[in-house]
Amino acid sequence: MKMCCTSFISPKLCTGSRQRRIQTPAHSIRCRAQVTIFPKSIKFSELSISGNPLTDIRVNDIAGRQSRPNLVTANRPEFPADFLAEAYERCRNVCAEYAKTFYLGSMLMTEERRKAIWAIYVWCRRTDELVDGPNATHMSKAVLDRWEERLENIFHGRPFDMLDAALTDTVFKFPIDIEPFRDMIEGMRMDIRKCRYQNFDELYLYCYYVAGTVGLMSVPVMGIAPDSLASIHNIYNAALDLGIGNQLTNILRDVGEDALRGRVYLPQNELSQFGLCDEDVFTRKVTDGWREFMKEQIRRARFYFNQAEEGASHLDKASRWPVWSSLLLYREILDAIEENDYDNLTKRAFVGRAKKILMLPLAYTRARTMPNL
Repeated sequence: MKMCCTSFISPKLCTGSRQRRIQTPAHSIRCRAQVTIFPKSIKFSELSISGNPLTDIRVNDIAGRQSRPNLVTANRPEFPADFLAEAYERCRNVCAEYAKTFYLGSMLMTEERRKAIWAIYVWCRRTDELVDGPNATHMSKAVLDRWEERLENIFHGRPFDMLDAALTDTVFKFPIDIEPFRDMIEGMRMDIRKCRYQNFDELYLYCYYVAGTVGLMSVPVMGIAPDSLASIHNIYNAALDLGIGNQLTNILRDVGEDALRGRVYLPQNELSQFGLCDEDVFTRKVTDGWREFMKEQIRRARFYFNQAEEGASHLDKASRWPVWSSLLLYREILDAIEENDYDNLTKRAFVGRAKKILMLPLAYTRARTMPNL
């Protein structure tokens, strides 16, 4: 699955190349007549600016429920202290191995918050592995249905294994709603039945399901600054925007890799505006038309990052630095695509270790300010 567990958590930034079963696409789609004059700028759909009615309702509902304390109170399980300590330690190890940059940032949080973030990260990663992991070829609706039943049990205090137990403990400590988790599983279902998106409206919904949901899961753990004057709904919308920006960046970074699997996570109607189609993606040839198309896609991703900025600064002080680090580092991936002359068909843009380290002081400076939202 083209997932970014990252809104406020960013595992895909640090996982490196994913191990996938590579399949050669059947090049059955033929381009229509090529257009030689490229539009100077695509006019973003209204969705880019105003959001989506479905996600607007989702965010408002989830924000309302998660702003109430003690969201889950019934059937709270009692785990032995040593069992729970080992559960969180296993989550920590997974996060440290696969999300090194964010793991370092999480160590700046309070102990309870960082353990909760590790537990959420691990659940998201395990969910991602159902579609993107070594057993992905055996994925079916029945598997996802069983995974969702298991999720329900986690929220009812009946974890299946030790890693589930860490998330169970987390959702009983923080006002975390189950709906974003359900929506992420719905994103899985979307991914196994759909590998083309006709327009940005469709792609936006996909990005919400697989990435925007993580921001909604994370806000109650990250916490909102006590002196923040921003509305809770605006902060949640900013978390969603960060997830959308991260996911769009993942998509742009991995175009060539996804093409090897016969997948194109790009708006079909916008490709056609530049005289492009799936065949151009599969042949992996960078043309002037492709470069112009990519400039517009990068501009849209940056739009969502800009929308997310102020919300990140209204989180609790102890949570801002890792979030700002995620935001700035993901932006660097877009810069790397540009530096590669927009060749994301044969090259995979990445942020080097030295640049990551250099970004941390800037992220810290940004994290110390709190603008009006």
